[in-house]
Amino acid sequence: MLRPAAESGSRRLARRLTPPPGDEVKEVEETIEDLLRRLDEFCGMTDQIRNDTSQILDETIPLVKDKVMEMNHIYAKVDKLEAFVKMVARHVSSLEEQVLEAEKTHGTFLNSVCRLFQCATISSLKNLGYVSSL
Repeated sequence: MLRPAAESGSRRLARRLTPPPGDEVKEVEETIEDLLRRLDEFCGMTDQIRNDTSQILDETIPLVKDKVMEMNHIYAKVDKLEAFVKMVARHVSSLEEQVLEAEKTHGTFLNSVCRLFQCATISSLKNLGYVSSL
């Protein structure tokens, strides 16, 4: 145990080294006020988040839902259009094949007719004097 004289000396030294209670109280009060101000700001932000969430749930989500329904109708139209384009492409491909087959079958006849008309045109132009040397 400490002696009473040593105890009183240590208490005196402790009193000299510790700041007066008024400064400590002011510092604690300022800290508490700062924490209360931050808590108030936090509560304000929380209220704002709740309001924004309510607005999103009440206003924005129904608008998005309506747009989704509109887009589903548009997607259905696009699907029908794609099917139509594929059908037309099949018909065009079939017609191209028929034209190529017809050209192969009747190509020699068309070439003969074209040569006949070409020769007839050239000879008639020579007779009229439009073509001098061919």
